[in-house]
Amino acid sequence: MSRGQSHVVGVVVLLGVAVASLALVTAGVGTVVQHTATRADAARATAGLEDALRPVETTGVHVAAVPFADGRLRTANRSVRVLGPDGPVLDVPTDALVFDSGEQGVTAVAGAVVVRGPGRARVERGFPVTASPSVLVLGVARVEGRMDVASNGAGTGVRLRTNVSHRRRDLGPGRYRLAVETRSASALARYYRDRRTRDGWNVTVAVRDFDGDGIPSVVLGFPTARHAYLVTHRVEVSVA
Repeated sequence: MSRGQSHVVGVVVLLGVAVASLALVTAGVGTVVQHTATRADAARATAGLEDALRPVETTGVHVAAVPFADGRLRTANRSVRVLGPDGPVLDVPTDALVFDSGEQGVTAVAGAVVVRGPGRARVERGFPVTASPSVLVLGVARVEGRMDVASNGAGTGVRLRTNVSHRRRDLGPGRYRLAVETRSASALARYYRDRRTRDGWNVTVAVRDFDGDGIPSVVLGFPTARHAYLVTHRVEVSVA
């Protein structure tokens, strides 16, 4: 092969390498942009759901925006169980509000809000439960309503309408446990173990699948006998 031909071949090879490198860089940039967009959607949806679902502070009708460009907001059937020393005391059916955008997501269940990501999850807000030396208040947000709203890149999300009412039930004195069914049970268990260590909460924490459906429950136990109340915050949800 002549020196001129070798020069041409070398240029062609270099061009091929440059094009391949450019393709890899472009793909990498696209992945970063997509990841950033889904994280932004999850952040906006978290803020929107926290505003829309304020079961303890709200009574009556409230409308709030849950913005997202690309994702899906839906309800999912879950159960909340109140357990005494001898077994179940009450079973409270509820819906979780679940938002997914790529590998990011947010779950609102029984008053708690959990932000999910690849291989990680953090609790943005815990259950509305309070415990004093003599009184235990088990607050549960009972969400009711069917919803499944999706947006594929061009949407603005939804305006969520809630209608909130409250009911208190006297459970009497005793040692009680609260079990909330959720796919985010591990994150919530970790959150309450941290609270036990950091804040000195006298609470036991476990994860258990009660009905064998593959969806576990985080179980909070209050070993000190107290006079307990169950406060149910009924939240009817719909698209405004």
